[in-house]
Amino acid sequence: MSADTREARPGFAGRVFRGQGRRVLTFVRQAGAVSTLAFRASRALFTTRFEPRAFIYQMEQLGVKSFGIAAATAIFVGIVMAIQFAYSLERFGAKDSVGRIVGLSMTRELAPSLTSLVVGSRIAAGIAAELGSMAVTEQIDAIRALGADPIRKLVVPRVLAGTLLMPLLACFAIVLGIGSAMIVCRVTFGISMPFFLSTAIDTIDLSDLLSGVAKTPVFGFLVCLLGCHFGMRTRGGTEGVGRSTTTAVVAVSIAVLVANAILTQVLLSVLGA
Repeated sequence: MSADTREARPGFAGRVFRGQGRRVLTFVRQAGAVSTLAFRASRALFTTRFEPRAFIYQMEQLGVKSFGIAAATAIFVGIVMAIQFAYSLERFGAKDSVGRIVGLSMTRELAPSLTSLVVGSRIAAGIAAELGSMAVTEQIDAIRALGADPIRKLVVPRVLAGTLLMPLLACFAIVLGIGSAMIVCRVTFGISMPFFLSTAIDTIDLSDLLSGVAKTPVFGFLVCLLGCHFGMRTRGGTEGVGRSTTTAVVAVSIAVLVANAILTQVLLSVLGA
């Protein structure tokens, strides 16, 4: 290899810079495509005929079948939080404050965020796998060939169902999380269940509930939108379906965490909590 050829090859820093540049460009393209899909889905929701049967089916698929994993997440998070706080506060003689702390933390943050994260990953994986299979078998192209809009038939029912279902699942998670913490505190630490429940309820006000639950429609919208985006862009057969599903789960997890950080600050500023 000549000296001129060696000099022409990029160094390590150049390769790293190019690699990061490609990742940034890919992210920008994906963000633009997701924004375009969100705009088209929002327009189709208000300008085309609503399909109630498809919406109800997606409510059952995304919501009812996700209740088990949402319940398990809330119950065990409540158990762990109760044990940790009770052990810590018992050393300072403040064990009676466990109900207040658990109720406030579950309502404001833990139940809505963790439910959206866990359930959202399950929903996004299912949507990406289903639409990805339809994409690689050319069923989406067949819908277009028949003159129908795949956004209206495939995206709108899923996005609308996810947006409406996530707050309901979060409310169920709050109740189950506080209930499981209450039972653990009674069995393990001897704290009266009526006392635990009354202190938790007295501590939580409407702004606390809104600061937690108000974030979940945005989470549900992002989860279903990203699942549809990666599913409909699937290429490469069954291997492509696997890649799209994995990418959708990762993207949804990051999107929920980032949106949670932004919305928490915004809601605290708006509600003054």
